[in-house]
Amino acid sequence: MNDFVVRPAVPNDADALVALAEAVAAEPEGWLITDSAWRGVGDERRYLRALKRYAHAAVFVAEAGDGIVGRLSVARDPHPASAHVADLGLMVAPAWRRRGIGRTLLAEAVDWARESRIRKLELHVFPHNEPAIALYESFGFVREGYRKAHYRRGADYVDAILMALDVPR
Repeated sequence: MNDFVVRPAVPNDADALVALAEAVAAEPEGWLITDSAWRGVGDERRYLRALKRYAHAAVFVAEAGDGIVGRLSVARDPHPASAHVADLGLMVAPAWRRRGIGRTLLAEAVDWARESRIRKLELHVFPHNEPAIALYESFGFVREGYRKAHYRRGADYVDAILMALDVPR
């Protein structure tokens, strides 16, 4: 039995989602692209409200006794030639890792993808994030590419591994 539930995010989750992103961004390992402030609570709330009117993206949260402990964002590629592809991002609070939250959120993304007629989910992960790479590979994601100096973090450039999953029908 899980000690968390997964559900779609709602605008009232904005405070908790910003706090989660700031906590993950503050980790010395540098798990997130940003090394500055995450978007503000107001912007997060507006984004979550907009999702109600936009069927091509979704945000799911994992909620436990501590509040929101995980987030998965997924969005369809806007280009008509690649509208069958959706990009996802995942974060889990440090104290809640390795408890099945990431795997459960990924399963939710697959369900959303099937309903949205998405054929492929893709993500970027830093090469040094070995625990995340192991999770994605165990879930069925495969490495499709390596992007040198793909993201900027402060004055540095960071590589990214492109991983993808063919959505099972």
